[in-house]
Amino acid sequence: MRAKVLVLGGNFGGLTAAISLRDELHGDVDVTVLSDRDHFLFSPSLIWLPFGKRDRADITFPVAPTFEQAGVEFVVDAAAGIDPLGHIVRTVSGAEHHYDYLLIATGARDRPDAVEGLRQNAYSITTLDGATRAGEAWRAFRETPGDIVIGATQEASCFGAAYEFLFNTSYQLRRAGLKRRTRITYVTAEPFLGHFGIGGLPHGEKLLGMFLKKENIDFRTDTALETVDEDAVVTTGGERIPFRFAMIVPPFAGQEFLTATPGLTNPAGYVEVRDTYQSLLFDDVYAVGLAAAVQAPWTTPTPVGVPKTGLPTERMAHVAARNIAAQIRGEAPADHQTFGEIPAVCVMDAGNNGVLILADRMLPPRRHGVLVPGPQNHAFKIAFEKYYLWKMRAGHVSLP
Repeated sequence: MRAKVLVLGGNFGGLTAAISLRDELHGDVDVTVLSDRDHFLFSPSLIWLPFGKRDRADITFPVAPTFEQAGVEFVVDAAAGIDPLGHIVRTVSGAEHHYDYLLIATGARDRPDAVEGLRQNAYSITTLDGATRAGEAWRAFRETPGDIVIGATQEASCFGAAYEFLFNTSYQLRRAGLKRRTRITYVTAEPFLGHFGIGGLPHGEKLLGMFLKKENIDFRTDTALETVDEDAVVTTGGERIPFRFAMIVPPFAGQEFLTATPGLTNPAGYVEVRDTYQSLLFDDVYAVGLAAAVQAPWTTPTPVGVPKTGLPTERMAHVAARNIAAQIRGEAPADHQTFGEIPAVCVMDAGNNGVLILADRMLPPRRHGVLVPGPQNHAFKIAFEKYYLWKMRAGHVSLP
């Protein structure tokens, strides 16, 4: 009887792992993907959606045809609980899915309630619905402009998106002739500009400082938020920063249903994994991407999270797929790579400019790292978006 592998989640990690596993075993495995949605979302492009530069159709595609072509069963249903001893996943519809191996790629959920008033009074771009609501608010803001606050709360990890939205906001204001009528403030938990949740890179603080100065953007680093009022953010230090429009990236947490399995997750709901991406407790359970716990090699005065973006998620998914394939063949998992060892490659868009971020490792200690600014990076990001959506829609997950 062929092994049954159940994958929870069908986005970056889930789609990559499911198809990679079929390829590793030349189709001699039954793979089922269980997801709470029927589409793939290229989340890096959410920074453009509020400004009308993208819509849902531009950055999503239905995944059922992709999985069908790859020989992977696809079920739209949300996981509700895991019985790792019985090898069963139960769903919100009441269905039960049995597995020999389980891979968790369920991403993360926003925690807007981590700061009082954040949910009610600010917008975010970390989800498709959130970015859509931010776009509605942005259009209203353009009719009656005023001060803007953009930032990321304590324990947030998606700092790159905050910077991208910040600089795109400045660019859009200038294009609309509103730049002189607004004051923008960037508020972040990062200990310094350009930390990004990965410890920073050489000259990054200076470069980001130059960008902010050029755009006449004020900033606060090492800052935690106490509340977000209807018209101002209030820091834990008591400063009140007024706004007419606010986009604040919240902290993330693992999916709630995962925490019901004793020993599977840490208190934040992320699955504790080894460098094979196996659960610490269960040899036949894996987790990749945002769902996997990562321990940063530092502490900061104001807590910050570690970003788990598309590239490292893909790398984790490939490692996990190779190790599951090894177990199915009766071998020990032999592919090892910690999150910190994965190379860092990221393009930060800035409207008509940008920064290419390269480093040999996601987390320190590093041998080298560099930030390359320039308008070519804006074009590069657009080209990469189109390439990546084509690649994933076609199921070419082995391509870089």
